[in-house]
Amino acid sequence: MIAWLQGQLIEKQAPEVVLNVQGVGYELEAPMSTFYDLPDVGETVTLFVHMVVREDAQLLFGFSKRQQREMFRSLIKVNGVGPKVALAVLSTLSAQELVLAMANDDVTQLCKVPGIGKKTAQRLLVEMKDRLAKEFGDISVSGDTGAPATSQRHDAIAALVSLGYKNTDASRVVKALPDDLSSEEYIRRALRDLSGNILQN
Repeated sequence: MIAWLQGQLIEKQAPEVVLNVQGVGYELEAPMSTFYDLPDVGETVTLFVHMVVREDAQLLFGFSKRQQREMFRSLIKVNGVGPKVALAVLSTLSAQELVLAMANDDVTQLCKVPGIGKKTAQRLLVEMKDRLAKEFGDISVSGDTGAPATSQRHDAIAALVSLGYKNTDASRVVKALPDDLSSEEYIRRALRDLSGNILQN
């Protein structure tokens, strides 16, 4: 089993990456979250690897962060979710957005991923929600960098839910707000929107 590869970046054309590792060219598929982290062609890069062995092929999937690979492995454990769909999930949603969607039972957010319909999204929620909370419970604080102010948004959504608003409504309104707000400001502005602009500045 290949755990990681370090070599010269020869090609990068999504979703494929080619590395020269001591004279051997390795072709890997990677999510867009990894492509954003790649250096220029010709430079050295290290990728964490997941290997899939089939009767007709040996496939390598590369990730710039170990956490991305572990999330990929969790995704492909779900019935009906193969490597291609798992890559699409990690290309469309940041790690924080995925964990938040699971926590909030946000089927709509999951359905934004190409290849995922409502039934698959619901299956992901059922099979992954508890596992993600257990394995990636600290992701909003110390996980991959993704959408700014994720922790503040999460706190605001939790507060709105405790006030009786639906997870989906709270998440939709908070995510539409700017990135540089405090938790209190997210809550205040979201309450104004959710209550039909009754609250004033």
